[in-house]
This record gives sequence, structure tokens and C-alpha cells, in this order.
Amino acid sequence: MDAPHPYCAWRLNPLPEREALVNELHARPFMALRAPLEVSHLAVLSGELENERNRDHFVELCRRFGATPPAPEANHHVADLGDVRVRWERHTEFTTYTFYRQGLFLEPFRDPAITRVPVDWLHQLPGQLLVAVHLALESTTTAERDAASLAALCGSDRYVGAFMAGGKAIAWTDFRLNADGFVRILVRDRGLNDRQAGRLVQRLLEVETYRTAALLAFPLALKIRPQLRALELELTGLTGQIAQVKDLETEQALLAALTRLDAETARLASQTSYRFGAARAYYSLVRRRITELREARIEGLQTWGEFMDRRLAPAMETCESVNARINALAVRVAHAGNSLRTVVDVALQAQNRDLLRSMNRRVQLQIRLQQTVEGLSVVAISYYAIGLLGYGFKGLAGFVPGLSVELLQAGSLLVIVPLVWAGIRRLRHLAAPEPPSFGAR
Repeated sequence: MDAPHPYCAWRLNPLPEREALVNELHARPFMALRAPLEVSHLAVLSGELENERNRDHFVELCRRFGATPPAPEANHHVADLGDVRVRWERHTEFTTYTFYRQGLFLEPFRDPAITRVPVDWLHQLPGQLLVAVHLALESTTTAERDAASLAALCGSDRYVGAFMAGGKAIAWTDFRLNADGFVRILVRDRGLNDRQAGRLVQRLLEVETYRTAALLAFPLALKIRPQLRALELELTGLTGQIAQVKDLETEQALLAALTRLDAETARLASQTSYRFGAARAYYSLVRRRITELREARIEGLQTWGEFMDRRLAPAMETCESVNARINALAVRVAHAGNSLRTVVDVALQAQNRDLLRSMNRRVQLQIRLQQTVEGLSVVAISYYAIGLLGYGFKGLAGFVPGLSVELLQAGSLLVIVPLVWAGIRRLRHLAAPEPPSFGAR
């Protein structure tokens, strides 16, 4: 075996995911199809946790017909079941099964491709049926159909239709469920090659699949609108009460109400964010697929794009509106909470200011009282000190004739009072706490 070429990319330390990233661009390729062809398409809503069950169920179908099953990690597989081929695809929250039967048919939809699949296997499909479509691709040799024939095949006379693929095909449908629960799509080949036919059929099936998946959000939007309106009205009332807060009890009641309102808004957002986000993505895919159909008008009929703009777009706008209201409500609740906290902070600052003023008055009164007590203390101590000195002066007067006790007491008053006053001041200074030191540690 020849050695790998020195310039081979595989010898350049490739990223482990490089091959998977390149192959992702080629995942789910279009099938090569040709008219006449009958197609039955099913989309089963199973959620992200049921993917393995759907894969195992598809493996069971392959086993019954001796077909090659998909690889363990595959998300797409085509198997030959004899009379029909089946295309299996796993998506994020649903799985699709598309059955193709090549060959002439007497009348569209009378003997669809799905009749070649075991009934018991169909009834055991994991998950809930989301989409069911029968598509018939007629050849160019089929006779032209009039309006009555198209109404009978589609199921009603309210069908839409358009030239597609640059005028190489015509497709009609009424997007309604027929008696068997399937939507019918009739396509007339006007010169499609195999690749064009495969792309057109897949895009038409994807339009119906993604259209239905996008509409999953619409009932949810209608359901939560009354709840959302009630929360908006409650918030309006609470916002009007914030400016009238007078006491602590009112503040606590408002804070509790806003907290509950915030929790309810968060609950609504968590219940709807995934569904609304998925609807937005599916609707984008529908519009993209409609563009890829390259429609041209048939006089007197709505095109597929016009039908979607008239019927699907309002539902999607309703979902977007509800989602925007939920987000706006969350912002308003947060703003109301901030406003209430501001009011509470201002009230607390006013209370603290009044408390400081009261404390300042108390300190001033205490200082005045202390000064008064100090003055009285000076007087009392001086009085007793001079009285004691008076006893000494009287005793001294017995030894010193002519000594005036009153004069000596009067003179001692000028000395005793300043000394007592200075002593009390010194004691107060020693008893005062030292200021905190902010020097180096």
C-alpha cells in the first residue's frame, strides 16, 4: 500500500470534529425522485428524551423487511422496504418518517404509500402524531385537471396552488385534514429532473411540517393571555400604591406583592420561552422553504406564500406579541421593585436623620446637665472644704489673738473654688474614653 502523501491533510493534526463539521453540510441530502410517485409523510412529536425509542422503533421496521438499520449515532437514514422506500430523520423534538412508492397509480390518494407499512407497527409509533401528509406527484402525461377535479382530490374547493421550480411543476393543497386525518398535496410534473423533483417534494413536506410545529405555540399564547392581562393590571395597581407608602406595614405588603408578581412572571417566562423560541425558528424555516419553492401565480388562486402570510403570520405575530408582553412585564416588575426600594431608602434616610437629630438633642441636654452637675459639685465641695477649713481657723484663732476666722474663710474661697473646679475638670478628662487610633498596625 502506498504511503500517505506528505501533503495529505490527514497528516496535519486535524481537529477531532473536523470531519463531522464538514459532513454536517451534507446531512439529510435530497433524494432523487421522478413521477409518477406517491409519498406518505409522518412527523411524530416525541421530545428530546424519546429519540432513542423512535430509533429503536425504526430499527424494528428495518428488521421486519431485512433492510439495513441506521448507525447508532445516525440522525438520518434511508431504507428499502421492497415496494416502498422509507426516509427516517430525527429532529430536536420530533421524528419524521417519509414513505415513497414509485410507479403508476390510477387515482391520487386512493392507495397511498403508507398502506405498504405494517399497521401494528404504525399504531405503536412512540410519541404523538404531529403531521400526516399524502403527496402525489403526477407525470406530464396525466391529463390536465379542472377545478372540480382538484377540489375533489384536495378535499375542498378552498385550495391554493402555484407554479413552482421555475414553472416546471404545479402544486395544490388546501392544508386541511381529510377524513383519514392526512393533508393532501397534489403536484404535477412539467419537466422536473430527478434532483429537482426530490428537492421540490422535500420542501413541500417541510413547509407542512414546520408550519404545524410553529403553530404549537399558538394555543399556549391564547391560554396565557388572560393570566398575563391579570398580572399587568395587578402591577398597574401596585405601581400606583408605591407613591402612597406611609408606614412599614404598607411597605412590607407591597414588597410581598411585587415578589409574588415577579415569581409569576418568571413562571410564565419559563413555561413559554422554549415554545416561543422554537416557533420563531420554525416560522423562519417555513418562510425560507416558501422562498425556495420559487412560486409563480396561477390566476384566480392564492399562492402558498400568500396563504402563509394571511393565515400563519397572524398566529406567529400573536405569539411574538405575548412573548414581548411577558418580557416587558418582567422589566416593569423589576422597575417597580426598584422604585419601591427607592421610596423605602428615602424613608429610612428620613428616619435616620430624625434619629440623629434626636440623639444630638439628647447629647446636648446631657452636656448641659453635666455642666449643671459640675457647677453644683464645685459649689458643694467648695462649701464643705471651706467649712472644714473654718474649724481649723477657729482652732488657730485660740492661739493667735486677733485672728479673723471670717476673713481667712473669705480668702480661702478664692483658692478652694478654683482648685475644686480644676480637679473636677481633670477627673472628667481622665474618665473620658480615648479616641480610636488609626495609625500604622
